[in-house]
Amino acid sequence: MRTNFLCRKNSYSLVFLVFFFSFLSASGQDRPAGSPPLLPFQINANDNTDDQLATQFFQNREYDKAAEVYERLYEKKPTSSNYFYYFFCLIETRDYPKAEKLIKSARKTEPDALKYTVDMGYLYFRSGDPEKSKKYYDEALKKLGANQNQVFELANAFITRNENEYAIKTYLKGRQLLNNSYPFSMELASMYERMGDFKGTLEEFFLLIESNKAYLQTVEDRLQTSLSNDIDGTRNETFRKYVLEKAQKNPDEPAYSEILWWYSIQEKDFGMALIQAKSLDRRMKEDGNRVFQLAQLCTSNEDYPAAIDAYKYLIAKGKEFPYYYSSRSELLKTRFLQAVSQHDPAKKELAELEKEFETEISAIGDNANSASLVKNLAHLDAFYLGKSDHAVELLTKLVEMNGLDTRTQAECKLELADILLFTGDVWESTLLYQQVYKDFKNDAIGEQAKFKNAKLSYYIGEFKWAQTQLDILKAATSRLIANDAMALSLLISENFDPDSNTVALGFYSRADLLEYRNEDELAITTLDSIAKAFTYHPIFDEMLLLKAKIRIKQGRFTEADTLLGELVTKYPEDVFADEGLITRAKLNENTLKNIPHAMAYYEELLTNYPGSIYVIEARKKFRTLRGDKGF
Repeated sequence: MRTNFLCRKNSYSLVFLVFFFSFLSASGQDRPAGSPPLLPFQINANDNTDDQLATQFFQNREYDKAAEVYERLYEKKPTSSNYFYYFFCLIETRDYPKAEKLIKSARKTEPDALKYTVDMGYLYFRSGDPEKSKKYYDEALKKLGANQNQVFELANAFITRNENEYAIKTYLKGRQLLNNSYPFSMELASMYERMGDFKGTLEEFFLLIESNKAYLQTVEDRLQTSLSNDIDGTRNETFRKYVLEKAQKNPDEPAYSEILWWYSIQEKDFGMALIQAKSLDRRMKEDGNRVFQLAQLCTSNEDYPAAIDAYKYLIAKGKEFPYYYSSRSELLKTRFLQAVSQHDPAKKELAELEKEFETEISAIGDNANSASLVKNLAHLDAFYLGKSDHAVELLTKLVEMNGLDTRTQAECKLELADILLFTGDVWESTLLYQQVYKDFKNDAIGEQAKFKNAKLSYYIGEFKWAQTQLDILKAATSRLIANDAMALSLLISENFDPDSNTVALGFYSRADLLEYRNEDELAITTLDSIAKAFTYHPIFDEMLLLKAKIRIKQGRFTEADTLLGELVTKYPEDVFADEGLITRAKLNENTLKNIPHAMAYYEELLTNYPGSIYVIEARKKFRTLRGDKGF
């Protein structure tokens, strides 16, 4: 017995209505091929009037009136469009005898079209005889032949009538009749997904991949859509279990490793992605290309341990492999980034890293190939080892080197300008920023130089000029530069007093510069001057956030946590409250190891700041801490 009859009836009506509108602009033409076009006075005005009238009645759901007009139209032009509209109106007005007559008439013109048999079954379903309806549906399925187009036509007929199970039976029988020459896997996957059977969807996707690896990219694209719209995580969990089981049962099938590698990257589970990349590299003899690309992706996502593991794997393959030397350089750069990302990195570790840089540069030679290593060594010397003069010397020599491409030269100039700003040479710093911007006006590196120059102006109190440049950079092609420009512009505009008093903003910008120069305690003292000079100022939230970041940098984590708590509690409506909240959540998760507090702060951000740019990150972190499973 059929259940939920009225529900299915209404559901079908909506599906059928949508389907009909797709024919609105595709009415059949009865004139012979090659006939000359009709002149305006030859067009049948009555036909046009009837078409418009029928459409108006149909759109107003006046199906009885529409049926009368479509009957006239169908008698004159028995096209597919007129048939479907007429049939739909007869069904909706419950004129089943006339609908049956219409089906029989249409079937005479297309005796092999199984869609009319389905129409007859639907007629009986709507008239309240589901058993007879099933008989016609089964008859249509039984008459299906080994014809791909006929399979599609019959399946579509069932789909428009919301008979999804019969559509699936049609595709499965078509697969059998055609001996898998066309397996209908993509169509079946869509049907299973529509019915909520995601495991069935996966089975069809993997059947397709197993039969033809060329479909791998298509399947990944379809899966990405399905998994990204998975609100409660059930599809992701089903996928995770299914693909792991498949990979374990079929260890020699590279397609499963490919899917695992792809999904791990989507989930930013770079440890699992690296396992699969290594496996595919060995099995497919890829010479390390995939692993090298993944290592760079890990570095850009700040997963330094995974990147280091990947580079070590590539180096271990030996000098004869194409990524050996580049992996040596990238390994050093990644270790450098990992070291400087830590709070108060150990001087001993940095000194050892400096020696390794010098050894690698010496092995490569003073040429363009060692430029990136020299740039990183200069940064290490200047900002962490107190060797600014040596850093300036290294970069000056590099910038003047013959054979250095203009982009690498520009990158080195930016690093040199940063170091000169760090040491207090503002004039030389701004000149270098201007040079890079002039040479690369329409490039991201030029935008970066312009932003750095604007920030330099902000540091020294030239707020109006800085804001003018920042407002231009809000439209930068680089999203990162645009976001940074917007944030700094907002900081200036929010704290530029109406009477042009910039005392508080001046204190803050000087403290910001002092923090950049690693004069942290002097920066804290300067920030405290704001609270002493003002009982209240809009910059108080930024002041607390900067103080907290300095304390984190110094390793004074409990004090930083208190400052961030004060920020969110006292200034929940201010611009930087959401940044303070996610900073506090990360501090509790990663450093203080207070997971309940971290979860509470992530949840608070999701609840109180739904429009924040940190929402996506907070949601992912919260789900991970809650125990939602990934690989």
